[in-house]
Amino acid sequence: MPFKSYWTFAFLIFNAAWCFAEDEHEMEEFLKREYSLSKPYQGVGSASSSHWELMGDAMVTTDQVRLTPDKQSKQGAVWGRLPCHLTDWEMQVHFKIHGQGKKNLNGDGLAIWYTKERMQKGPVFGNMDNFTGLGVFVDTYPNEEKHLEAQKKRYTPRTQRIFPFVLAMSWGGCNAMVRNLKQDTFLFIRYVRRRLTVMIDIDGQHEWRDCLDIPGVRLPKGYYFGASSVTGDLSDNHDIISLKLYQLTVFRSQQEQEEEEEEEEITIPSVDNFEFLKFGLVDDGMSGIAIFFAVLFSMLGLIFLIVIGLVVYSHWKENRRKRFY
Repeated sequence: MPFKSYWTFAFLIFNAAWCFAEDEHEMEEFLKREYSLSKPYQGVGSASSSHWELMGDAMVTTDQVRLTPDKQSKQGAVWGRLPCHLTDWEMQVHFKIHGQGKKNLNGDGLAIWYTKERMQKGPVFGNMDNFTGLGVFVDTYPNEEKHLEAQKKRYTPRTQRIFPFVLAMSWGGCNAMVRNLKQDTFLFIRYVRRRLTVMIDIDGQHEWRDCLDIPGVRLPKGYYFGASSVTGDLSDNHDIISLKLYQLTVFRSQQEQEEEEEEEEITIPSVDNFEFLKFGLVDDGMSGIAIFFAVLFSMLGLIFLIVIGLVVYSHWKENRRKRFY
């Protein structure tokens, strides 16, 4: 086979694989205003017609919804009034954490919720303990309890938490220096095809950075979105500038549609193979794009080796044939 044919074959594989990757992630997004919170925050916290309700020390200003001020022992939250019945969705959170405290003299962080319960005060970033649903935490202070937790789990240097830290429940997370930044800070939470993805944009580059990616997450419909925060002996301003929820319309094959219709309705949040998702005990998984390129370059590398092998064999065979003349 001539060189041209080899590289034509490789090019076709590349195009086919790329098209497959594009189709696999083909989706459209639509902003759902009834589940979104943004300026000018009209009626938030005061009008019963508003889709959002304040709790505790949270207050609305012209620039943000302040969950807690930079004062000790404050607790605040903002909760959506409407349950969300979307199958696939994406939440983009524009937030800001800032204050007068020096490094490690600030706290405690904020949380984004998708839970069955709403408007319940408690110790988990201002929300109730033993909640039902999903919590994504921007944790800014390594207090004594978190140090004890780290000792129990015996984090290695590679997995040791460096605060501030973004995490989803106890499934995994990433380090994110989010305090007192001049640029905007964003958090991205996507739930599609029972896969939970969390990304951050905190460098002012308008680029999402992977934080965690967990397959097999099963979240019921009809839960509520919210955001909460709490301060103790240490404090910070915890601000929500916007919560924008997008409905995702995702391409599904006929087989996928039939399988989903046959499955029972999800009523209890769960994660497939949860025992393998203990934080700090598993390595971060490769993203879909990373897997695609790894497979692609492996195939191209194999093709290249085959070509080299055929060329070497051809030269060897030619030299061997000439020895008979």
